[in-house]
Amino acid sequence: MLRVLAVCLGFVLPAAAQPAITGDDLAEIRAVIHRQIDAFRRDDAQEAFKLVSPSVQETFGTPQRFLDVVRVSYRPVYRPAAVAFLGLTVMGQDAVQQVQITDRSGAVWLAYYAMQRQRDGSWRTNGCHLVQPAKTIPT
Repeated sequence: MLRVLAVCLGFVLPAAAQPAITGDDLAEIRAVIHRQIDAFRRDDAQEAFKLVSPSVQETFGTPQRFLDVVRVSYRPVYRPAAVAFLGLTVMGQDAVQQVQITDRSGAVWLAYYAMQRQRDGSWRTNGCHLVQPAKTIPT
């Protein structure tokens, strides 16, 4: 019986020990994304690069290489006409912030920003998945 209780507590306690996403966390997550998009608009590679996780920094190596990839492969994020924050999904200690982006041609995109809490408690982007929602054609 004690073994069953210990096993059950083992499943419950780690979840309870994880810090929840607070209103302050949500505000910081959105502020980080806003600052990064603003840095892209100014072609400020250094500032945009400071806002990504260490693993993303390691992947790209330099701020300029990071900005070049965003400029070519993430054009709606690089130069959005409009940005609207949607839902936040919590996944363990990380979060995914959904952002609706309208590009300069008027097309609407969804950007899923993987956000990673750093050891100091701050948040950084840890990747972005950009998709254009399917269009519905009336029948």
